[in-house]
Amino acid sequence: MHGMDRKILIAGVGNVLRGDDGFGVEVAKQLMQKNCLPASVKVIETGIGGMSLVQELMDHYEALVLVDAYKKGGEPGQLYLLEPEIPDLSHLNSQDRRDYFADTHYATPIRALALVDNVATLPKTIRIIGCEPEELEDLKIGLSSSVGAAIDEAVAMVIDWVRQYRENDMAESLKVE
Repeated sequence: MHGMDRKILIAGVGNVLRGDDGFGVEVAKQLMQKNCLPASVKVIETGIGGMSLVQELMDHYEALVLVDAYKKGGEPGQLYLLEPEIPDLSHLNSQDRRDYFADTHYATPIRALALVDNVATLPKTIRIIGCEPEELEDLKIGLSSSVGAAIDEAVAMVIDWVRQYRENDMAESLKVE
């Protein structure tokens, strides 16, 4: 597939009721409002519903960018471009694999990707654009000022990543931390 035709999914994930955990959802909303991405790029916000991400990935995307709060130890509002590690579950027997996926309290994006990896084909390229949270409260609506200030930069980062990916025949060479 030529770079300009690559089917890309941008998924904003997180819980808007837990402060900065709503970062990915807000970035996805901004991207949808701007309507600035090519037709081959779909933007969704999954909230904390990992199964909606699994269902969407069944539509065979070449690339996936997850946008989420990501605790890495940096300054609040700091952005990261990362390549996730998908757990290898091949060593688990079928019962242990079912147990791994059965606990819906752990419906994280990585578990969703592991499920897709076990039942279908993952996108060739997966990246995370993460933002260092300041507050991950149990019940708080709204982003902290430092994370809120990173929204525009994160939107620009997604747009730039998509542009580079579409222009680059060697997509894996795009820099990650």
